Amino acid sequence: MSQTIIKSNPIIVERVQTGVRIEKRMLKVLKALAEQKDMTLGDLLEGIVLHAFEGKAPFSEQTLGEIEQFKKLYGMTLTAVDSHCLAEREG
Repeated sequence: MSQTIIKSNPIIVERVQTGVRIEKRMLKVLKALAEQKDMTLGDLLEGIVLHAFEGKAPFSEQTLGEIEQFKKLYGMTLTAVDSHCLAEREG
């Protein structure tokens, strides 16, 4: 994600707590990336979504490399192709 953060003119927003369910290994990768970038998981997700809404890539080549390392570390093999095929185990 772009590291251009303007702190002098913050935009005031209202945030809400949510109970989103997410694939376990994906969450581990996201948490590790947020920690690496010294930001909260919520801030990371907001940035990803805002970029996606504008059709922009949220990550630099360097960050994509870091993500690949985290994916290997946590055994995450899912790709964008898998996004509409995910299902939970029954039981």
